[in-house]
Amino acid sequence: MAKYTGPVCRLCRREGVKLFLKGTRCMTEKCAIERRSYPPGQHGQSRRARVTEYGTQLREKQKLRRVYGMQERQFLGVFRVAERQVGITGEHLLSLLERRLDNVVYRLGFATSRSQARQLVNHGHVVVNGRKTDIASFTVNIGHMIEIREKSRKIPTVQAALDSVEGRGVPSWLELESEAFKGSVRALPTKQDIDVLVNEQVVVELYSR
Repeated sequence: MAKYTGPVCRLCRREGVKLFLKGTRCMTEKCAIERRSYPPGQHGQSRRARVTEYGTQLREKQKLRRVYGMQERQFLGVFRVAERQVGITGEHLLSLLERRLDNVVYRLGFATSRSQARQLVNHGHVVVNGRKTDIASFTVNIGHMIEIREKSRKIPTVQAALDSVEGRGVPSWLELESEAFKGSVRALPTKQDIDVLVNEQVVVELYSR
């Protein structure tokens, strides 16, 4: 599947908010949006486009898609699954996105960004319930145990990420055992557990047009 390989800082600048795509760098003065808080491109500082209802919906969808590092077709597939579930579609969408394995690895503190977490998963460093799982889109469920393979626990980036996890914190729906390099899913994430500042209802309205 295709993936975006360009500079990610311009994505934050395009959306006008920090998407935390580069891990700890986003918390420093080197963050691009701190230095240039206007959209990228030749006319970024001068263009003032009229914002329409569709434009607002599109920006919210793009923001959510970029936070989780997904392409349009993949994101739409997750939305269709959420749409078929009983209840509030927007909340189901957020829950499914949070339960992606790459996001859970990031949330547990084994990586400083979702892209770094995805690389750990894709390279076979992550084990779910005792079995190596290298599919970043794998959906975890209550009771699943996620851990870093024993041979991979000395990777410097993993150790550095765990050293800084206290400052970032671990969501209440997950439980981390940092010394054992593992964590578990205690409950399904709710909207209150998710710190992504996106209006998910607007995304639902966009796909319902």
